[in-house]
Amino acid sequence: MGGPAPWAAVPDDQRCPSLDQVRHAVETTVPTHIASRATVPPGSAPSGVLVLLYEHCGEPWVVLTRRAWHLRHHAGEVSFPGGRREPGDADLWATAVREASEEISLDPGTARLVGRLDSFVTVGSRSLVCPYVATVERRPELAPDPAEVERVLHVPLSELTHPDTWREEVWSLGEQLGGKRAMTFFELPGDTVWGATAAVLRRLLTITIPGVGTG
Repeated sequence: MGGPAPWAAVPDDQRCPSLDQVRHAVETTVPTHIASRATVPPGSAPSGVLVLLYEHCGEPWVVLTRRAWHLRHHAGEVSFPGGRREPGDADLWATAVREASEEISLDPGTARLVGRLDSFVTVGSRSLVCPYVATVERRPELAPDPAEVERVLHVPLSELTHPDTWREEVWSLGEQLGGKRAMTFFELPGDTVWGATAAVLRRLLTITIPGVGTG
């Protein structure tokens, strides 16, 4: 087993940031790694994913999806809307918005770009992924495309920072994949968020919650 959540020592009443705090943190934190064609692993296309946030009942929520079970890759896993860049996409932000429109029927005109988080290469598929944070004014009406998505999940950030939600494990991945690596898990009712999606959520919360820092 790994360690406690980065925000474990933060008082309960400070553990759930406001949407304004999230916006400010994303806008003012410079990503340490930005996606580019030069850094795409051989045989892989860069991907853009959408970290979509909105305020509801006085707190920020994030939109996630449960992937369809018939998919060949990552079936049934919880993920952000997103996918690989296509030739017609102007950039990876356009990719993320297009994929969200196709997967969960998001109106592209409602998403307002806040900023981007660190890009990363996934452990399994070795794909380069760039997460974009965006907001919508109110809880969006979304519908999953059954060809790709089983269910749309609306999750309050307060649930992600609850002490019972966090779990971390240390995995040995081999020297070619970086040796030992801490893997984050968020245990939600009926779902476990892990892998790249959990890593992005961890980064978002880490730079946002006061007193945690940027690690």
